[in-house]
Amino acid sequence: MERSSARSRGFGGAGLVAVVAAGCAAAVLAAGPSWALRRPDPRPVVDVGPAVAAAPSHSDLEVVRIDPDAVAPGGTTTVHAFVANRGPDTTASSLTVVVTLPEGVTPEGPFFPQDCEVFQNGHRVRCVFGAGLKEGRSATALVPVRLSPDVPLGPLDGGWVAVRSADDKDERNNRQPFELRVVETDDES
Repeated sequence: MERSSARSRGFGGAGLVAVVAAGCAAAVLAAGPSWALRRPDPRPVVDVGPAVAAAPSHSDLEVVRIDPDAVAPGGTTTVHAFVANRGPDTTASSLTVVVTLPEGVTPEGPFFPQDCEVFQNGHRVRCVFGAGLKEGRSATALVPVRLSPDVPLGPLDGGWVAVRSADDKDERNNRQPFELRVVETDDES
């Protein structure tokens, strides 16, 4: 009698299943035919043809200018490479952010994301973000840098943040400069 009511509740031919919990351990007890506990036979591989890449979306990526905090010669600061998706679509392709550093400035990890790569003799850092950046959302690469002890005081020009993606058809807003101010001490004065 109890077995038929268990079947009507969705247990099917597996019989009754009870879970006994004791502390943090749990055991599953089954009553019924042994076929209910066997693994299914593996299914044959079905050839679905060549992999098809997603078509690029219609997204407009924009680099938003954020100047790093001022820093003393020999000190460290972080470049925030901030990229926004102006839409109208979610990105269907990855996006690559490249940070170009001014003379006298070297990258000093760890970076975010962790797989950012330093290239061009330490003059640039490349960070790749996967597809899926929604309209109105942003992605930020964090690139810690160290200034040479002999850089002059004042603004250091020559720093840039750029973004590239197969989704972005309007490249007019894909690159922004940043200014790194070198000050007497780490405090802004």
